[in-house]
Amino acid sequence: MKEPWFWRDNSMAASAVGVLLSPLSFLYDAGQRWRAATTRASRAGAPVICIGNASLGGTGKTPFALMLNALLKERGLVAHFATRGFGGALEGRVRVDETHTARDVGDEALLLARAAPTFVARNRLAGVRAAASGADIVIMDDGFQNPSVAKDFSILIVNSADHSAGRRVFPAGPMREPLKRAIARADALALNGDLGGHLDTAGKPLFRLATHIVDAPAPQKVIAFCGIANPARFFDSVDRAGMSMAGKIAFADHHPFTPGDIAMLRQRAKREHARLITTEKDFVRLPADARADVMTLEIAMTLDDPAGLVDLILTKIGKSA
Repeated sequence: MKEPWFWRDNSMAASAVGVLLSPLSFLYDAGQRWRAATTRASRAGAPVICIGNASLGGTGKTPFALMLNALLKERGLVAHFATRGFGGALEGRVRVDETHTARDVGDEALLLARAAPTFVARNRLAGVRAAASGADIVIMDDGFQNPSVAKDFSILIVNSADHSAGRRVFPAGPMREPLKRAIARADALALNGDLGGHLDTAGKPLFRLATHIVDAPAPQKVIAFCGIANPARFFDSVDRAGMSMAGKIAFADHHPFTPGDIAMLRQRAKREHARLITTEKDFVRLPADARADVMTLEIAMTLDDPAGLVDLILTKIGKSA
């Protein structure tokens, strides 16, 4: 879905809508707290590292999970991914393979499966238990708010929008839970972007993230399009890559591209004498016969102290490498 306009608007009208929706936010948050208090967390069979956030939408969890997998691999550890497979239609526990499409298992699962064995299940506990077989560690992409899985180490990714004053809990705002409460449950924090102010870390270890462009296409005239939670971040990356943007088109997060969408994009590119460019996540959701016309901009994530984070994780979960 696309974010409601009032979530990131500081106008009086947006504030009024937030106030009107605040009773629903109270009920949503109360339901979350009741579920956490009454659900018994179960173990997976291997240590679980959870990558989560306090807000709805994208903060970079999947790129972070891919980066962490690479760091663990450097230490000789075998990690498997567990994810819900948002947007996928398959039921039960599924190990992602080359025959699956984004409509089967979701776009994020396809990206993760390029790096390590990846298991999709709407039931989080079933997913991590499937992923635990043959793994030293399970990396759970999202699921920070899910109380059914016992997490051995939780990393909370925080971005500037999470830290803005007055961020309300859903549906009045984009927060899954108050940031302060999420920080209290995390084992470490990873900051994605400039917060523009002080963050109360509650004494938790703090790491800083940065993104960089990998193998960008040659600078040229493009129509940039995406269906992700934070399209502005992608458009900024296209600009940083030296592209001349003749247009930018934002679809809803996880948007399933239709033949009509493809026809519109091709027509726009032809009219502007431009190439189409999108994210890797969007590319895997495109119909196979539409991909030849589209370039991707690959974004990778780096950490200010990768060795420090891995040491912290291994100490907490009782592993050596």
